[in-house]
Amino acid sequence: MDAKIFYDTLECAARLCDARAEVPIETEILIPDYLPQVFKIVKCFAFPVVLHKQPAAGRLTLEGYLRCVVFYQAEQDQALCTAEQKLPFSKVVELPEYQGQWVNVTAAGEVEYLNCRAVNQRRIDIRGACVLTVRATAQQDCQVVTALAEAGLEQKLASLESLQQVGLTDKLITAEEEVRFDQPPQSVLQITGSAAIQEVKLVSGKAVVKGQVRANVLYTAGGSLLEEEKLVPFSQILDMDGVDEDCSWGGWAEVTGCALLAAAGEAGESLSVSVLLHLQAWRMARRSLVTDAFSTQYETVLERQAVTTSTLQARLCETVSASCEGQLPDEGAQVLVCLGTVCPPELAPDENGGCLLRGRAVAHIICLNSLGELECYDRACEYQLPQGWDCPPEQLDLSVGAALVSATARKEGGEAQAKLEIQLSGAITRRSQTQLVTGVECGQEWPGDPYGVALRIYYAQAGEDVFDIASRYHASPAAILQAAGLEEPVLPQAARLLIPVTG
Repeated sequence: MDAKIFYDTLECAARLCDARAEVPIETEILIPDYLPQVFKIVKCFAFPVVLHKQPAAGRLTLEGYLRCVVFYQAEQDQALCTAEQKLPFSKVVELPEYQGQWVNVTAAGEVEYLNCRAVNQRRIDIRGACVLTVRATAQQDCQVVTALAEAGLEQKLASLESLQQVGLTDKLITAEEEVRFDQPPQSVLQITGSAAIQEVKLVSGKAVVKGQVRANVLYTAGGSLLEEEKLVPFSQILDMDGVDEDCSWGGWAEVTGCALLAAAGEAGESLSVSVLLHLQAWRMARRSLVTDAFSTQYETVLERQAVTTSTLQARLCETVSASCEGQLPDEGAQVLVCLGTVCPPELAPDENGGCLLRGRAVAHIICLNSLGELECYDRACEYQLPQGWDCPPEQLDLSVGAALVSATARKEGGEAQAKLEIQLSGAITRRSQTQLVTGVECGQEWPGDPYGVALRIYYAQAGEDVFDIASRYHASPAAILQAAGLEEPVLPQAARLLIPVTG
């Protein structure tokens, strides 16, 4: 006899890649005539910016640029100066085959090594390598069984919750704000910033995103090295088909560039920032699915599949601190400014079997030594999110960005003490695996008990499931529960059960 089988589609989660890809750095910077000549290289940085992520069959193409910044001491007045250059790159990462609409890719980088030297007073040579941490997850549709009928079929149901991806976008936007300084800048050395998404309103097919950039401007004025923080608000409407008010969101904003421009009209400057918005939208779906089945009338063969689903574990927008200290090689050195670099966050196991989110950072303390020369002293430290999760790292998927909010340093005796403020933003999802029935086939009719027994007695132990007991004897679980006067399918204590025999 043919059974009635009801199917549905379940959104399953798949981790496609968790890899590291190296991007070589080979370039030179020519100092223009309007900048002072090089006396000494102080520090060199390379900041990776991934603008485009293009998944395709068997490959993932990453495109962006490395922002190479060199701090040097000028030859004439011994002042701190900077030179900058963008180095485009394209990197291909292997991607396994997948079936599905949505692929979420996060890519962040850190410098593995960097060598910088002044070839002459107008030419700087840079060699090194940057490592990109690339993570890709996908949503794939799986066919599962939601209900069975006829042919004496008994079914065991479970309520399963899963994230249904309905929107995914990376959007580069620009925001501007007029700013004023305590002292007008003579030269701007560097502008860095961190961006925070403060509000997201999801409407039909749209996402209204509002946030703010905290920009740190390092500049010279009146022969002094100064640093000021400026705030730049942003607001953007993004097209996201399929999104509505019932969806939830996750994501973060990444500052990719800042520039100080002359403001029109009144005296002052206009601060322009480029922000890359990473935004996801989900709908939480709950379904009742068949996890086990048997027939009281026919021999049955089940098709089973272990499916992986995702739930939202955490949505982050938090600031953490990292501190470090160390002896200065020159006790007479004067601390001028502190810069910082932040490596991508990662999940690490804790001592209780769970995991924590943490990462590495470096404070770069620029000092004027007792000989009147500029030096940079690097101090490594770690940052960590205070709360953790009660599962191993393998069960969590990261879509989180880390950005430097501020870096400060001071001198205590012969030591330098530095403190970095780091912003962690994004979403963490948790994957769980469930064994589900994906197909049922009824075979020959069940012959019944060959000895003509109409009733059996089964001595069950605490914790046994009545459905599992019933499947051994091809009996009705509901009939067993009714005969024993029980309501819950899992026995809280040992019990004597009457098993009616089918046949």
